[in-house]
Amino acid sequence: MNFAATMPLAATLGVTIDEGSKDRVAGKLPVRPEICTAGQIVHGGAIMAFADCLGAVGAFLTLPEGASGTTTIESKTNFLGAGPVGALLVGEATPVKIGKRLSVWQTRIRTEAGAEVALVTQTQMVLWPA
Repeated sequence: MNFAATMPLAATLGVTIDEGSKDRVAGKLPVRPEICTAGQIVHGGAIMAFADCLGAVGAFLTLPEGASGTTTIESKTNFLGAGPVGALLVGEATPVKIGKRLSVWQTRIRTEAGAEVALVTQTQMVLWPA
């Protein structure tokens, strides 16, 4: 399944998702001038959105039977370094805890060269049909 294609924001940002399982979601984000801030470095909002895309896929893949979807209810980002224009950011989301109502995911974002850019922890809430 092309997970990024199901999220219009992911397509707008240029996010690709290379791997998606209940244990790990991996993807990439090319740093283009359109998603940068001053100094030609990736905007923090783009980093958070990238991480949210990866964590949301993981949460979706772990939904309990009968659930209708998932939504982010909390997110915390530690910015650790810059992602310069032209860089390729690599993200890996892994579950911290998966429960019946909530799941918590942690996403590490690095440059393709391995430099740390951000560590994001987010909580995803399970949605149930009305």
